[in-house]
Amino acid sequence: MIVAGRKLCGVTDDLRDQVHAAARRARVAADELVLATRERKDTALREMAAALRKRAPEIIEANQKDLDAGRAAGLPDNILDRLKLNEDRVEGVAVGLETVAGLGDPVGQVITGGILPNGLELKQVRVPMGVVGMVYEGRPNVTVDAAGLALKSGNAALLRGSSTAENSNTKLVEVLRDALESVNLPADCVQLLPCHDRASVTHLITARGLVDLVIPRGGSGLINAVVEQATVPTIETGVGNCHVYVDANADLDMAEAIVLNAKTRRTSVCNAAESLLVHKDVADEFVPRITKALQQESVTIHGDEQFAQQADVVQANDDDWGTEYLSLDIAARVVDSLDDAVKHIATYGSGHSEAIVTNDVAAARRFTARVDAAAVFVNASTAFTDGAEFGMGAEIGISTQKLHARGPMGLTELTSSKWVVWGEGHTRPKA
Repeated sequence: MIVAGRKLCGVTDDLRDQVHAAARRARVAADELVLATRERKDTALREMAAALRKRAPEIIEANQKDLDAGRAAGLPDNILDRLKLNEDRVEGVAVGLETVAGLGDPVGQVITGGILPNGLELKQVRVPMGVVGMVYEGRPNVTVDAAGLALKSGNAALLRGSSTAENSNTKLVEVLRDALESVNLPADCVQLLPCHDRASVTHLITARGLVDLVIPRGGSGLINAVVEQATVPTIETGVGNCHVYVDANADLDMAEAIVLNAKTRRTSVCNAAESLLVHKDVADEFVPRITKALQQESVTIHGDEQFAQQADVVQANDDDWGTEYLSLDIAARVVDSLDDAVKHIATYGSGHSEAIVTNDVAAARRFTARVDAAAVFVNASTAFTDGAEFGMGAEIGISTQKLHARGPMGLTELTSSKWVVWGEGHTRPKA
């Protein structure tokens, strides 16, 4: 048995001990990493990117085994799309690592500080979380993104991916660990945990004292299970029931382009639009127009009564309004006002990303003020909710909670802070 993170998947004996041993190794690696200079970390990131490119054929070959197994198991197309790695996607994650290398190092940044009246020098500085656990489904790109962001922010990463991506993740972690060793950083900065027994997730998320933070990334079932069962602090990344609202004063050409992009650009990601709301004042013109445009892109529309009057539109039921389809499906309805649109989003939205299309500045301001979501767009597609698009290089997830981090999470969100106080023999008087 190889326990350094390369062949842990599938090992079931003494699973709790394995997970905890990996966490202890991660702590040792994190203690060394916290002293690493930005130059040293950036060199490692660039070496990791170069190794991914050089060994791309190995990675794609391993990924093909996962794709073949997934097809044989009857995985749906949207899940296979998430799972797939090709030359462009390997290049994309390599570029992401290089982008992260080019970003500022959050570790040691002074958040606030000054000299107190008594002469004490007080600073609040950013510090790494320490050991960060990731629990995620069949998206091997997350393996690289999480490892790179954790490294740059001074954290060691414990990665618990899905068994559907076992071959891909194993090869990726092997490549990343080799690159770390080549620049004399601890390979245990990145470790892959067993993936065939769900108990490995339980052992990770309850390893309080060994693991500092857990981030679940995947479907609602996975996220809810981790959030409800974890004793380790957790950042919740939520599902994406994202809406596009077409206002009474919308440019309908713009609206059509935004809806099509938000829905069809890539259906298997959490920033894809799942619901369309149309103001009644433009419904007579826009409903038949957007119905035709969506259907030309093979989108099935689950519509209210007004949409259902169009050919080949499925009559929506109550479940449709809250569904994250992750497929070529969209729920659509006509609303009486902007306030009704906001109310609908408050009832069925997931707090991820919401968009308004309008030429009315007052309406846009009202929408952005009242909609409670991690990202709110005016005249832009929800597809832009992405760490790379937001200038983070990559993301470790998109938080839909409100504590510590919200929206795409990059380097800063993987840090905490501590107060550093310098004195010159200062003592506090007795009470």
